[in-house]
Amino acid sequence: MTKVFNGRSATDEYMSTHSLTFSTPEMTLKKFALWLGEQVNSPGKGQIPRAMLYIEEKGGKMDSDIAPDVDDTFRPTGAVADMYGDVQQSAAAPTDQRTAPRLIPVNRETLEPESNSSKFCISCGQKLKANAKFCTKCGNIQ
Repeated sequence: MTKVFNGRSATDEYMSTHSLTFSTPEMTLKKFALWLGEQVNSPGKGQIPRAMLYIEEKGGKMDSDIAPDVDDTFRPTGAVADMYGDVQQSAAAPTDQRTAPRLIPVNRETLEPESNSSKFCISCGQKLKANAKFCTKCGNIQ
């Protein structure tokens, strides 16, 4: 029997129970390492490091059985999983392509603040935006 650390399971649990809002990658890694080393209760064994909960026994000594999990495909967990929908469906069908969001051009005129009184150029009378500093027709300062 060979014992192997299940890192994927440990990171999935850690990421689903901890907020990473203000964490840098280095800080997250340090916190994860400390979390793995924390003493936790284990039935029949008393206090053990949390990392021991993720040690699994593998039947044969085949290299494929004890090889590390190097699959780095994105599998969202915790709160992030809600943003991406059903994770199992996307993991089962990796050939499905997500369509890019359709971009809608912004109409700048609708973004400008509306004013009750229209603003006009003091020199030529051209209608101007409320925050215009120069006339778009004659160029005079307003």
